[in-house]
Amino acid sequence: MESEVIVALLALIAMEVVLGIDNLVFIAILSNRLPPEQRVLARRIGLGLAVLMRFGMLAGASWLLTLTRPLFAVLGVEFSGKDLILLGGGLFLIGKAVIEIHHRVDPDSQTESHAADGVTATFWPTVIQILLLDMVFSVDSILAAVALTREFWIIATAIVVSVIAMLFSMDALSRFMERNPTVVMLALAFLVMIGMVLMAEGVGVHLPKGFVYAAMAFATAVEGLNLLAKRAMRKPNPASVATPVATPGPVAASGPVATPGPGQGRPPSPGAG
Repeated sequence: MESEVIVALLALIAMEVVLGIDNLVFIAILSNRLPPEQRVLARRIGLGLAVLMRFGMLAGASWLLTLTRPLFAVLGVEFSGKDLILLGGGLFLIGKAVIEIHHRVDPDSQTESHAADGVTATFWPTVIQILLLDMVFSVDSILAAVALTREFWIIATAIVVSVIAMLFSMDALSRFMERNPTVVMLALAFLVMIGMVLMAEGVGVHLPKGFVYAAMAFATAVEGLNLLAKRAMRKPNPASVATPVATPGPVAASGPVATPGPGQGRPPSPGAG
């Protein structure tokens, strides 16, 4: 029994950490639009409220399971409460990522976006967006966790460990993305893909998560190689640095030195003449 508990706990921790990567990227992008002095606080408050919300979902797991019951059908496709949450979250994720990509690609939109940052990127709306998106990801992860085990303390432990891991890695990830704009664009592309996966699951098309995360890992590895190549290009090449050539000084006249002959170069003797 103890071995089964340990295996379930490790599996849930791994699942929560992997599923939290999407949330981590979105939080980093959202919080980086805040003033620097508000970013860390927004991340911590958003994640703290997200933990409380996940515990609330876990406490109401019996109600959460009712979200899988069909509510209505459209063109033969049944929709449940979970499907509607996934559809709404996917649309929100795609819309937010596409708008951010447009702001970064269009120079005119960049100017308008930077000018509007003081108005749109305010503290509490950002925290609420973090909380809403975490709710979308939490529904899927909590339902998967409940299907794996009914020991609620195991699920709660996995949630706490995953959130602690996110707290420790959040600031470093945000600084890294701020220093590397190409990584931000890659992360936004990931968010578009994740939003499409959520919408597909919302209409009953289940995509293997392993393929999705494998594609993300491959793209991340390629971007890592690009960053290493750029760093190598910025380093000075010792072979290309020209060594200073010593300039020759005045060259002494070559050949035998003429010695004065007899009677040459001597002072005249007195009485000569």
